[in-house]
Amino acid sequence: QVQLVESGGGLVQAGGSLRLSCVASGSIFSINVMGWYRQAPGKQRELVASISSGGSENYADSVKGRFTISRVNAKNTVYLQMNSLKPEDTAVYYCNARAIATVFDINDMSYWGKGTLVTVSS
Repeated sequence: QVQLVESGGGLVQAGGSLRLSCVASGSIFSINVMGWYRQAPGKQRELVASISSGGSENYADSVKGRFTISRVNAKNTVYLQMNSLKPEDTAVYYCNARAIATVFDINDMSYWGKGTLVTVSS
């Protein structure tokens, strides 16, 4: 099993910054894509940003130019630097990893963290 633990959420004023971190642990052979999703009250969970093991990044249009995703493969860690935060960025942010647990597994599986709350006040 793979466990993901997020940290770094909190309350910030509009225009401020936060940095989220997510560490993967447990039985890990390799991690393919790591990403951040968010879910605001009454809305569906949506992709914020993702990054492949090779460093290819993908962002939602709503965060392009403001958020930056990065990862340290040796530490099984992914980060989300969030700048110029807006009230509409308020949500629970979830870390996701598509990981292969053992050398005997053929396909990767999707794992989720429990989420960290980001609140942006106007």
